[in-house]
Amino acid sequence: MRPVDVLIVPGFESSPTTGLEATIADLGPEVSAIRSQAAAGAAVVSICVGAFLVAEAGLLGGREATTSWLFADRFARRYPDVRLRPKSLVVTDRGVTTTAAFSAMYDFALQFIREHDGPRVARGTARIALLDDARSTQAPYVDAELIPTLGREFSLSVKRWLDQNLDTRYDLSTLAQEFHVSTRTMLRRFGHEAGESPLAYLQTVRVRRARHLLETTDKTVANVAADVGYHDPGTFSGIFARHTGQRPREYRAKFHRHRVPKSAITGVPSSLHLP
Repeated sequence: MRPVDVLIVPGFESSPTTGLEATIADLGPEVSAIRSQAAAGAAVVSICVGAFLVAEAGLLGGREATTSWLFADRFARRYPDVRLRPKSLVVTDRGVTTTAAFSAMYDFALQFIREHDGPRVARGTARIALLDDARSTQAPYVDAELIPTLGREFSLSVKRWLDQNLDTRYDLSTLAQEFHVSTRTMLRRFGHEAGESPLAYLQTVRVRRARHLLETTDKTVANVAADVGYHDPGTFSGIFARHTGQRPREYRAKFHRHRVPKSAITGVPSSLHLP
């Protein structure tokens, strides 16, 4: 096998609902090659779900790593000895680098240039390539609705109730009464099935709804906060930033979908009517 300086491990075709185990099993020769190149001294970089192959090769045990947010839960369950940082775009730990979804390869490339040639060259490269050189987290791009949910009826029922009462003040006792269980049982059963508390889930859903409103409407931040159940904009702003890595106004500035007048697209003044 020809020695290399840096081994780039690409992602592979998969989806959150397909049999990942079978796919990985079919890639056994690739896993062996990754292990051999690492043993020979090559630096290893994975793109997106390529992190699964690097982990299979035994290179991530005890290391920090990241992967696509869409597969982060499955990765964490399969490799509990890896210190997963699911919000990070690029993670390097002792010679092994992992990146988030496939576009994060550009973030890695810019980081590589920055480390070897300095920030000025990296910034110039980003401008030429039309890349955002200020990205630091994949959190703003996460859409929990795209993450498959296992068929756990109790937590799914609770989630549906919380979804339907998004702007209602959260009260654990009221929630428990709604499902005829004690507060202790509510926390235990929901936590066992969903891996988080009902409040944590509610905050995630509220932030997701707020993101949609910030992207698609001109409502003030205070009004958006109220629409998703927060009467204190400061509290809302703090929770939103914790989930997305950006304050609401910063998020809107980056992701708001401005309506483009038809005349601006066609070049025809809006006052003219074509036959």
